[in-house]
Amino acid sequence: MKTHSILGAEPLAAPFKTEDPFMFCAYHKDAYPKGNESLGVNKDRLAGHSMGSDFDPQLDFRMYHGSNVPGFPYHPHSGFETVTIAVEGAVDHSDSLGGAGRFMNGDVQWLTAGKGVQHSEMFPLLHTDKDNPFELFQIWLNLPSKSKKVDAHYKMLWSEDIPVVELKDEKGKLAKVKVVAGTLNGTKALDPNPNSWAADPENEIAIWTIKLEAGATFTLPSASKAVNRNIYFHEGTELTIDGQLLNSHARLKLDATQTTTIENGDEEASILLLQGKPIGEPVVQYGPFVANTEQELHETMALYRQTEFGGWPWPMREQVWDKNKGRFAKFADGTEVVK
Repeated sequence: MKTHSILGAEPLAAPFKTEDPFMFCAYHKDAYPKGNESLGVNKDRLAGHSMGSDFDPQLDFRMYHGSNVPGFPYHPHSGFETVTIAVEGAVDHSDSLGGAGRFMNGDVQWLTAGKGVQHSEMFPLLHTDKDNPFELFQIWLNLPSKSKKVDAHYKMLWSEDIPVVELKDEKGKLAKVKVVAGTLNGTKALDPNPNSWAADPENEIAIWTIKLEAGATFTLPSASKAVNRNIYFHEGTELTIDGQLLNSHARLKLDATQTTTIENGDEEASILLLQGKPIGEPVVQYGPFVANTEQELHETMALYRQTEFGGWPWPMREQVWDKNKGRFAKFADGTEVVK
């Protein structure tokens, strides 16, 4: 008889706790109001906000490190990757290599920081006549030592190109799985960046966002013994997982060698899945700098002090693009994609 696959469970807290090869997962959900002409928040709406370090979960929305436009003004990364899923709302990207872009409403940016890059991620409030609801995941995926010093670059996974697997259960209830990375039932995700740990299918990386219709049942297929598998129940009222009832949001560590049966309650539910074989190498981290040894960490930080990873070529710390500009991506080689 199948036993339950749950190895551990805990209340969901921000940031989400992750396991090797993942390092960090931020989840942002904000009820942003109407925007002003500079795509920011009117000052009369900022009572109670601590500008420059605004993470109070009790507030309807947060400015994070933005002063007018919400978001994260330019800051460095090195030694890992960011996978940014813009579930709802817009993200304006700019970086120290001359890259730029706007992505939104289901688009995903995959950034390999490699030997170092600065970037800005701002959340422009494009609507001035209505509210600007916002939801985003940013997942940090470690790089193996052989890839920690590769050139930084990014690619876009546009929403209309990302595969979605739709599965109906015996009652006709629907589960929709957006396959950002990995493979589900023979449906393969778009290619990640070439130096990513996710680029080798042997590493069984999976990043899926799962939406369950009220009353739907969905079964996670098994994977290999070496895989770390975590799911994050972040929206909905209750789930029953292998017979165990969850009536509050939670992170669960699962035994990937077993299938896992997820039964939803009476409201739509949303789940994030992160899965992969661990890299299994030492991690030495100081904020956004990640290395394998203390010496490599100090070398990277010294390089940043000397070069600022290319400096900042844009006029604003909180760089945003014209309100009427649609989705686009400009890359360091000058090529541009307009959607």
